[in-house]
Amino acid sequence: MPVIRHQTYINAPIHICFDLARNVEVHTKTTSNTKERAIGGVTKGLLEAGDMVTWEAVHFGIKQRLTAKVTEMDKPYKFIDIMEKGAFHSFTHTHEFVEQGDGTLMIDTFDYKSPFGMIGRLADLLLLKKYMETFIANRANELKKLAEQQE
Repeated sequence: MPVIRHQTYINAPIHICFDLARNVEVHTKTTSNTKERAIGGVTKGLLEAGDMVTWEAVHFGIKQRLTAKVTEMDKPYKFIDIMEKGAFHSFTHTHEFVEQGDGTLMIDTFDYKSPFGMIGRLADLLLLKKYMETFIANRANELKKLAEQQE
């Protein structure tokens, strides 16, 4: 199973970074390049433990839906969401926040398994892992901009 780990230093307090990362409307803003929007479950506000949200987005030119559930919440340090239904075989996305100096280190760990066995593993090598690394890094950069504007 591929694991993507991305770290971003944000010059903003931990509580601001944490709340922006679990805000449904902010998620939509930070993923505008894939036209992501919440269409089911919690569609507004801050996600909490036990919440589910269904996202619709365009990836690789194909409109897709993915339902994720927040399985763990340790405010303002960590939350975890897992895929309940979607294109992956499975995934766990851990969002961690560590106070560092006057700011926050935001750490995304995306642990996933592609569908379709050997074909999926080949897709990881050729395309999917790099695509997901870029997607996570772009979203983190957009969150950073929003958090630092609030300071």
